[in-house]
Amino acid sequence: MTETTISKAFGELTDPRIKRNLRHPLVNIITISICAIICGCDDFCSIEEYGNSKSEWFGGFLDLKHGIPSHDTFSDVLNRLKPKEFSQAFTQWVSQLGNLKDDIVSIDGKCMRRTLDKVSGASAIHLVSAWSAKNNLCFGQIKVDEKSNEITAIPLLLDLLDIKDATITMDAMGCQFAIADKIVDLQADYVLALKGNQGEFHDDIKLFLETNLASNFEGLSHTVSKILNGDHGRIEQRNVWLIDDVQWLIERHPRWKSIKGIAIVDSTREVRGNKSHEQRLYITSHENKNADFIANAIRSHWFVENKLHWQLDVSFNEDQNRLRSGYAAENFSMMNKIALNLLKNEKSVKVGVKTKRLKAGWDENYMMKVLTVGFTSV
Repeated sequence: MTETTISKAFGELTDPRIKRNLRHPLVNIITISICAIICGCDDFCSIEEYGNSKSEWFGGFLDLKHGIPSHDTFSDVLNRLKPKEFSQAFTQWVSQLGNLKDDIVSIDGKCMRRTLDKVSGASAIHLVSAWSAKNNLCFGQIKVDEKSNEITAIPLLLDLLDIKDATITMDAMGCQFAIADKIVDLQADYVLALKGNQGEFHDDIKLFLETNLASNFEGLSHTVSKILNGDHGRIEQRNVWLIDDVQWLIERHPRWKSIKGIAIVDSTREVRGNKSHEQRLYITSHENKNADFIANAIRSHWFVENKLHWQLDVSFNEDQNRLRSGYAAENFSMMNKIALNLLKNEKSVKVGVKTKRLKAGWDENYMMKVLTVGFTSV
């Protein structure tokens, strides 16, 4: 059997089947599934049909002594394959391709809406993922417990990653003092969105920043970043002020001992003559960074939406996934991310992810390039 990126990274996963039933090696099932997903398949029957149509090609580098597995075999394995081990192997694989040092790592959740099962009362699957701005890769995925929320899943995802010297960005759901402390304990820093869910802590910062914004923070140690953008009939002026006078805040809220700066983003947008104004609050553990750095981190956070979640929904149609048994939906989402990482980092053709998927289905030589991509640059 010829080694590929998939076999190297996932060839040692624990097979969930009884040994006497092992007609098809696990690496075959995972490889064929990922290749099928790359080419547009989104259910087990289409994966089997894809495998049969490419059986001669797969036979060139896989052990197909018993042919292509049936759709029932694909379903059985991916329903029972342990997602925790799969997720750990995924993160170990991606960590060999790039590191997170001096990176901006965006952590955010996404709901697979069609996995909601009203008959059994099971809620839709909610996943929390980490996106690396520097590497242009998804670095990890954790499922949110059905009876919990992202707050409990985020620390588990952080434990998977080597985030030393990285900057972690999250929306208001992840703005919790325990999560902030964990990030700092792991020798990283954070930039967290702050909203009303933090009660008096939020109100104190909001009053302080809004009051001093009127005087442009005169008399306070601060830096400011001013950015003007305009395209497609839209003009946006975005100013970010970063203030490091936070000792008074720590004294009032000692649980937030890791905080080193507070920031306010003041945005004015004009679209076809209609003006809107918005202010957003952020906190950070950085003490030697300026407002330009914080502004960039805030903007970079949206990469997890634009480059990961949007791609999964638009290119991979993930929101329409209706798998509701076992671990199938969670494992399918992981394979979507493997496919996306492979496609984004295959650089021989300069086209989008959707066109790369089509080309991989048409051109077996190109598919092999995707499977053996070196990730030497991103």
